[in-house]
Amino acid sequence: MSDKLIVYFSASGVTAKRAEELANVTGSDAYRIEPAKPYTAADLNWNDKSSRSSMEMKDPSSRPAIRNSKIDLSSYSTIYIGFPIWWGVAPRAVNTFIESNDFTGKDIVIFATSGGSGISFAVKDLEKNYPGLKIVKSKLLNSKVSEDII
Repeated sequence: MSDKLIVYFSASGVTAKRAEELANVTGSDAYRIEPAKPYTAADLNWNDKSSRSSMEMKDPSSRPAIRNSKIDLSSYSTIYIGFPIWWGVAPRAVNTFIESNDFTGKDIVIFATSGGSGISFAVKDLEKNYPGLKIVKSKLLNSKVSEDII
């Protein structure tokens, strides 16, 4: 067992691919944040203001249900949290996961995938909402991962 854990949310598979590459390169365990109700293509249509993803992202307090929201993080010293950037920030399912778990004493590395946004605003948003998270590094991973990002 590694002392590093890759935790990721992926709606379309892009972030999952980067997370799997990162887990392979680092020899880390991996855990996928899965919504209790999977997203459909219509749910992910960001051009539709009434789509599920649009409605979740419009409401900063939205916390979509996820499967197995609480996991044992006690054996990990470093936790990578990855996600696709939605509306400049982490999808609300990531907030659900963070709020369901204890990250005390953990080094947090944020990684993201994006079709056009940078990662800095998403990281600042997480730091603002979760001042207890010890975010030590962040990186946008839009291409193949061939080495550890920290």
